Amino acid sequence: MMASSYNAKDEDGHITVTGPGGGAGLRSKKPENTAFKQQRLPAWQPILTAGTVLPAFFIIGLLFIPIGIGLFVTSNNIKEFTIDYTGADNSSSCFNCSQNFSWNSTCTCTVPFYLDQPYESNVYVYYGLSNFYQNHRRYVKSRDDSQLNGNLKSLLEPSKECEPYAYHNNVPIAPCGAIANSMFNDTLALFYNHPNGTNVPILLGTTGIAWWTDKHVKFGNPGGADANLTAVFQGTTKPLNWRRPVYELDSDQSNSGFVNEDFIVWMRTAALPTFRKLYRIIAKSSQMVPTLPPGNYTLEVVYNYPVHSFEGRKRMILSTISWMGGKNPFLGIAYITVGSVCFFLGVVLLVIHHKCGNRNNGADISN
Repeated sequence: MMASSYNAKDEDGHITVTGPGGGAGLRSKKPENTAFKQQRLPAWQPILTAGTVLPAFFIIGLLFIPIGIGLFVTSNNIKEFTIDYTGADNSSSCFNCSQNFSWNSTCTCTVPFYLDQPYESNVYVYYGLSNFYQNHRRYVKSRDDSQLNGNLKSLLEPSKECEPYAYHNNVPIAPCGAIANSMFNDTLALFYNHPNGTNVPILLGTTGIAWWTDKHVKFGNPGGADANLTAVFQGTTKPLNWRRPVYELDSDQSNSGFVNEDFIVWMRTAALPTFRKLYRIIAKSSQMVPTLPPGNYTLEVVYNYPVHSFEGRKRMILSTISWMGGKNPFLGIAYITVGSVCFFLGVVLLVIHHKCGNRNNGADISN
């Protein structure tokens, strides 16, 4: 009968198993006896006491509350005006357009409104949609990024992700996909009703509304910036719901085709069913005169985009911005709430520590 013996633990923590003849040992799987492998490295562990926790609560409260107030006041100083022109109500001036919509004809309606305060600096014009789920998985994937980047092969052979909006009558669609097919195409125009009785059109800037990286990196026309777009897009057809081909989106070739900024803005899908997208920019022209003075205005809408089928709503938003972006009071409210809760907990814990701490000290002395 063979016998074996276990030697003492080696310096490295391994156990050596030797046979009767003192043969080669079998090493166990126990980790080496080092500080790292045996988890004996020095570690810092915070000791939570009243002297460390209470100051932390008070510091967080005293920092977050004024920051939140500053953010909230900044957000409230941003001016914003919203007009719903869906035309769902009988009293709406766009009611007839919404009820008698046709893909083969256009309908124009006007919506008067009044601004009671001047809008200084640049004014940003947004269009807003409600109950439109751009975050649906199949909708988000329904595009061909290679085609949008100007690849000639993808222009004539769209990706399968674009189905069923890849071909129409065996002719490739450019741009393909459900996102492009559902592009917002209402035309909005603003007029200032001057006190002398004339309607002064307001200049709406069509460029500078898309991200620079989108316009110059992600999107590009086939053949480059100097190509003849009419010739380049020969052999393709427009999306089914579009009224004109992609190369006629703008008279300015640098803003037409796949690099059209209205198109680029629409292709950046929204995360929520109620969203807004930048439509135009009203640039400030004079330091002495407000960009939009108070008074009566008229919104003229070429009603091309139907929303009645999915019970959606459309709106136009006029807004200024600040260093923190558009109007959004949530961040300020969140800071104020967290700061207030921390300060309140600090006061409560301070009172508890003051009462219970003295009682425990008295009990220790008596013992």
